[in-house]
Amino acid sequence: MRLGVDFGGTKIEGALLDSNGEILVRQRVPNPGNYSDAVRAVADLTARIEQETGKRAGAVGVAMPGSLSPITGMVRNSNSTWLNGKPFLEDLKVALARPVRVENDANCFALSEAVDGAAAGGRVVFGAIFGTGCGGGVVVDRKTIEGVNGVGGEWGHTPLPWARADETPVRDWCGRWQCLEQWVSGTGFKRWAGMSAREADEAAQAGDAKAIVALDHLADKIARCLAVVIDIIDPDVIVFGGGVSNVERLYPSVRGKLIAHVFSDVVKTKVVKNMHGDSSGVRGAAWLFTPEEAA
Repeated sequence: MRLGVDFGGTKIEGALLDSNGEILVRQRVPNPGNYSDAVRAVADLTARIEQETGKRAGAVGVAMPGSLSPITGMVRNSNSTWLNGKPFLEDLKVALARPVRVENDANCFALSEAVDGAAAGGRVVFGAIFGTGCGGGVVVDRKTIEGVNGVGGEWGHTPLPWARADETPVRDWCGRWQCLEQWVSGTGFKRWAGMSAREADEAAQAGDAKAIVALDHLADKIARCLAVVIDIIDPDVIVFGGGVSNVERLYPSVRGKLIAHVFSDVVKTKVVKNMHGDSSGVRGAAWLFTPEEAA
């Protein structure tokens, strides 16, 4: 049995998986929004899931916003800013009384899709999340790549590539300027397009010219961002997550625009929609432990 927890900004979801990756039970509770209560909420959620199934997981994986500093072990770079500077991993180990691993939520998303999702069979997988923010995760041979600095895949806080005259610098919550999440996340799109991705998609399907142009501009921005990823790690598969990933017209549009920006005469990389949807975070967290490790 492997137990995964998706620690989100507004909710905490837990799920118990069997050795085949099938979810036996899942539960969701609100995130209390303060550190001590949130740690307790994870422990209580885990206890309820195990009580319901009568089974105890040997280990717990947790998907979280941000990452752990390799120097201090404390959380950093989380948009749930009250997590930053806290010993989240160590406190969870105490609260859960068993082995625990925490990993960036985008990495867990990519891992879930790489193991048995839309990117299954791809050796190198890049997960791109376009939601409230913009996250990225790298998986190679079904293992997340954190990197020596613990920031592998953090593409949301890199600059928008080949910025154009009308893409004037914008300051992100992290303090940096021109982070690409200000342009290709759901929140970013609404800021510059004046409508949500869902609204734009519905309007475009009805033939609205403004919405069609806005989504074409979004596809161009995403293609520029992904071209840099392809130039560096050349993944077999790029899988989209987050609310923007539900806009089906983006996929052929992005694929068609990549060749103009990638430093190659061919782009074989597959660009696909996620298979597991909202379950990918919690499933990827559970996959952080092998069945043998979780026994």
